[in-house]
Amino acid sequence: MTDITGTTGTSLDLGPQTEVLARLVAGVTDEQLADPTPCPKYEVRHLLGHLAGLAAAFRDAARKDLGATTDTSPDSALPDLAPGWREELPEVLAELAEAWRDPAAWTGMTRAGGVDLPGEIAALVVTDELVVHGWDLARATGQPYSPDPAALRACHDFLAAAVDDPGRGEIFGPVVPIEPEASLLDRAVGLSGRDPRWTRMP
Repeated sequence: MTDITGTTGTSLDLGPQTEVLARLVAGVTDEQLADPTPCPKYEVRHLLGHLAGLAAAFRDAARKDLGATTDTSPDSALPDLAPGWREELPEVLAELAEAWRDPAAWTGMTRAGGVDLPGEIAALVVTDELVVHGWDLARATGQPYSPDPAALRACHDFLAAAVDDPGRGEIFGPVVPIEPEASLLDRAVGLSGRDPRWTRMP
């Protein structure tokens, strides 16, 4: 199991990565909402809707507040934006980070996407989601992207550990081979089944 605790014994703070995402969200223009993204079948609006849904789900998973947000599969419907998303998405991202600062979030069992899983595994999953979908959003909207280094390392190690998992095909696409000397971000993106060379330009 990947260890994402720091040397002080405290759990990874998701705040720096959610702040990176909030800045990316603020940089999205209305004209870009229908643009394609590296996620198959997702336009920018769908990616933003997915981020809002996963942030709420993993916030509640951290709180062990199980219900509609944690029980719904992300594949149940194509996500889309709700009115007021520009204000609400940064808020729920901040709530997500705060919820995972509680040590109790990392212990016991919880649920997300309709799947029961240990709290520490849920933390790994949401870290991966935040880092990889941050890259998706940055690429789709032409914004620079520098993920939080601690979150990026945790994401990479989580994805690397899942390379030989028989169930990986249900979650990730086939690994895209990346040069060993490539950046850690490019290697993580390749492990997630995305091509780091993806561009929004035809």
